[in-house]
Amino acid sequence: MKSKTSIKITVESISQKMIAPCGMNCCLCIGYLREKEKCNGCNESDENKPQYCTTCIIKNCEEIKKSDIHFCYTCSKYPCKRLKNLDKRYKTKYEMSMLENLQYIKEKGIESFIEKEKERWKCSVCGYILSVHRKACIYCASEKI
Repeated sequence: MKSKTSIKITVESISQKMIAPCGMNCCLCIGYLREKEKCNGCNESDENKPQYCTTCIIKNCEEIKKSDIHFCYTCSKYPCKRLKNLDKRYKTKYEMSMLENLQYIKEKGIESFIEKEKERWKCSVCGYILSVHRKACIYCASEKI
């Protein structure tokens, strides 16, 4: 399925501000990659975001807001039920784990995680970023490897 977007996003867009408190790389989200009603990621303004994103329990967690690090692994309730459910859904549907992402960030640091993500989510055919929510590249329709 090709994207209806004319803006092509590269893996160079992946930065620390694009990593959500739950460990999601917002650059991989179809909401970030689409042209209409584009979401700018969990750590950015709530303008244009769908209601389920603006009201996200994880994004709005007071424990995370109090922390200097702003990742769920700093919370005394980690991993909470909401994060476990989100992780289970993403592992099942999209072959990606928020809990594994957070563990990697905690152990190896955000910079190392970002470099790993740039390699993992780059389309091997066209070089643009892959969406975690699609089985094929939204730009060239090549299947994910």
